[in-house]
Amino acid sequence: MTRTIRIFDTTLRDGEQTAGVNLNSGEKLEIARQLAKLNVEIIEAGFAVASPGDFEAIKTIAQNVRGPAICSLARAVPGDIERAWEAVQAAERPYIHTFIATSDIHMQYKLKKKPEQVIEMAVAAVKLARRYCPEVEFSAEDATRSDWDFLCRIFSETIKAGATVINIPDTVGYTTPEEYGRLIRYIKENTIGIEKAIVSVHCHNDLGMAVANSLEAVRNGADQVEGTINGLGERAGNTALEEVIMGLKTRPDYYQAQTTAVSEEIYRTSVLVSALTGLAVPSNKAIVGANAFAHESGIHQDGILKNRLTYEIMTPQSIGIPSNRLVLGKHSGRHAFKEYLAELGYHLNEADLEKAYERFLEIADRKKEVTDRDLEALIRGELSQVEEAFILEYFHVTSGNKAIPTATVRLKCGEETEQEAACGEGPIEAIYKAIERLTGITAELKEYGIKAVTGGKDALGEVTVKIEEQGRINTGRGVSTDIIEASTRAFINAVNKVAWEKANYQSTPAGDGAEG
Repeated sequence: MTRTIRIFDTTLRDGEQTAGVNLNSGEKLEIARQLAKLNVEIIEAGFAVASPGDFEAIKTIAQNVRGPAICSLARAVPGDIERAWEAVQAAERPYIHTFIATSDIHMQYKLKKKPEQVIEMAVAAVKLARRYCPEVEFSAEDATRSDWDFLCRIFSETIKAGATVINIPDTVGYTTPEEYGRLIRYIKENTIGIEKAIVSVHCHNDLGMAVANSLEAVRNGADQVEGTINGLGERAGNTALEEVIMGLKTRPDYYQAQTTAVSEEIYRTSVLVSALTGLAVPSNKAIVGANAFAHESGIHQDGILKNRLTYEIMTPQSIGIPSNRLVLGKHSGRHAFKEYLAELGYHLNEADLEKAYERFLEIADRKKEVTDRDLEALIRGELSQVEEAFILEYFHVTSGNKAIPTATVRLKCGEETEQEAACGEGPIEAIYKAIERLTGITAELKEYGIKAVTGGKDALGEVTVKIEEQGRINTGRGVSTDIIEASTRAFINAVNKVAWEKANYQSTPAGDGAEG
């Protein structure tokens, strides 16, 4: 009998804990809307008590995204749970996820609590959460290094207290597939009231086995898999949900399980998350890597030409990879442009549509062929999710192996237009120094990445930068056929995010770390 496995996405919570990732509320909302199209069951939108920014992002998603349950994480303390409820209460399906550590090492050294005290805290937390919310998940942090009988006890008590989901996380990526499968089976066989709860699993990839562990848990009775898009997360990351979804879709004969995820939305979701986090997907990444459907070997190519099933167990279309066909030209009107973007899954408001159309015309003037991937890069790179305090009007650079690189930049700063010049070791540094003088924001450039969106000498270049200002990382993106221009736009995009955060709020950590 085929079972349906629920997909719990924690890209916006555990995924954002990836080093160097900082998403603002607009970017989180954009990802959440795409996750709804992917049809995940639950979106863990953040950790409400962690910061004002996290709280506002969760609340915004709860108010605007329909379909999936919207979840906030909460430690097993009253203040966390009350704050979580404030954030998710407007959701169509509000969901609270509370946790406490259960391994001996965590209870002794981190919590400084006896096992009985931990059970009391867990039960009290679940009862409080159920007063507010019909769907409550309880997680035993570091479950795979916990005593199995103690896990059965605490799960029995939290189910009795009202937990609708119990989660068995491999918080530090310690377990192996066979061992994890036995643990899931043991808990299902020895926990009183387990039939009243959904059994969830949450794995980390420290030993490279997160997906294998999650799928083995499914084979042994788990009902829900938690993970992130592109496998983002603490340290080596979490279970890559795209791999779980396609693993179950490709091998239903083996797992006897399926999901309700719309696999054709996987590629678009992966690209969006990569763009907004600034973390490139490795070419050899399973399912969504650039080489996932590439065949270089002559034997493989010959087999593919004769019958794709010889060397492909999935099709590019099954995950929504676009055909990269020729699209609009510079003489196309706004209506046609809007309709074509809608075909690609992008629905813009009038202001964003106008901005995207103007940039499209600029690119179409420079580029012979504009493809699906060019348009996707344009949308990702040019549409900021924050109000733009600084808008590029003009730049000029002078550079050469016998000349001092010099840049002049003109920005619209509110109602005023201002201009500055600067020198640097190269043209990019000169431009960035000029922008810092204009904006008054001095930041350290932590990462700079560039890639061609498509092939050809006139390929659109996509630049991603990460800048650090007062301990906060912000990511900027820019696209153009001119790499200097793309670099300029990327830096301004990141600086605008810094300005927006300064104007709205500065996030402060919650203190105790979130369950992994």
